Amino acid sequence: MNRRALVALCLFALSTTTVSVADDWPQWMGPKRDNVWREEGIIETFPDGGPKVVWRTPIAGGYAGPAVANGRVYVTDYSTETAFKPNFDRKSETGTERVLCLDEKSGKTIWKHEYPVEYSISYPAGPRCTPTVHDGKVYALGAHGRLICFDAKSGKVIWEHELTKKYKTKPALWGYTNHPLVDGKKLLCIAGGEGSHAVAFDKDSGSELWRTITAKEQGYCPPVIFEAAGVRQLVLLRADGISGVNPESGSVYWTVPYEANSGSIIMTPVRYKNFVFSAGYSNKNLLIELGTDKPSAKEVWRNLKKKAMSPVNTQPFLVDDVLYGFDQGGTMYAVELPSGERLWDSTEPVGGGRAKHVATAFIVREKTKSRDRFWLFNESGELIIANLSPKGYTESARAKILEPTGVAWGRKVLWSAPAFANRRIYARNDQELICVDLARSAVEGPK
Repeated sequence: MNRRALVALCLFALSTTTVSVADDWPQWMGPKRDNVWREEGIIETFPDGGPKVVWRTPIAGGYAGPAVANGRVYVTDYSTETAFKPNFDRKSETGTERVLCLDEKSGKTIWKHEYPVEYSISYPAGPRCTPTVHDGKVYALGAHGRLICFDAKSGKVIWEHELTKKYKTKPALWGYTNHPLVDGKKLLCIAGGEGSHAVAFDKDSGSELWRTITAKEQGYCPPVIFEAAGVRQLVLLRADGISGVNPESGSVYWTVPYEANSGSIIMTPVRYKNFVFSAGYSNKNLLIELGTDKPSAKEVWRNLKKKAMSPVNTQPFLVDDVLYGFDQGGTMYAVELPSGERLWDSTEPVGGGRAKHVATAFIVREKTKSRDRFWLFNESGELIIANLSPKGYTESARAKILEPTGVAWGRKVLWSAPAFANRRIYARNDQELICVDLARSAVEGPK
């Protein structure tokens, strides 16, 4: 090797070890589905006037958060001429659901796919599920159960199913919200219907591999996999029970009865040691203990009053033995596990003062070698930097980045989970999707 080539190789090696690698956010709750942001090079605090908005792209309605992968942003929305109304009587309305692929650097549309849809759900603002990007494909699930697999690059439809027709069911009151999970060669999806509460599809062909469980309603909880007693267990939380299932066959290992009012069970179960915490509306919380010698589970406690919490719109976050999250009453609690004791409470993240019903803030942990702190994105469109500990909530910075456009309980709300990728946050309301720069270099400049 000549001297010039050797120098160039050394410079390249140095650059790859000193420059932080940007991460994607390819699905709901991030790369590992755990709401942890692992990128270095993030700002310490917000600059005067707030962080810089890199681009804004008009979109239509929906609660679905964006996914960011391979230089592209994927998001779903719903366009209609009908005025939004959070109805509970399931009156039908028509519109168009869309799946959009945008350029990550500019926000410009690369491709889009749209189809007519008839909604008979409450809060008919649009799709709920964040697209899942995996191995060159994008999986999108609409509010009325249309499941589509796309080629991520071209937008070509590879396969699709209308879950309501295929499994002879109807959407839950608030639509399909159970973000599908890729597991090996399978796409695990909550479908509904007789014997098909959960279905495994071949992620490449869309053919059904297995189906399992009959439930009175789908609920809104995404599937999750834990390992216990030496085996992988697909945990399915629904309105009338929680079960552990063999993810390869759909056979049921165990079931613990459960009940959520109005079928409202939303959070993904949280694992703490050998315990699993779940909760739903109204004030229905449950702690079970997984067996260690064989796949099994038993109840530890349920429906604790003035203890634990019952999250509604957002996923709680576990650190060590303390669970942080927002109760259905709108208060943030720190709850010790496995006792369920409340260590503190606060309404400060969602505006302070008297608690507002189902007040919402999405919680993401920035966890790197140099940092351990939290980012909260609340229903008022405010981005917050904070620390959470067993001793309390400590806020260090707050900036308004987006306007709430939804309506709930007599107030304006923003109930869409953001994505954290490429040292940026991608957030949407019912009018636009924005990209905001959170890189340290954006404030400090190049060194």
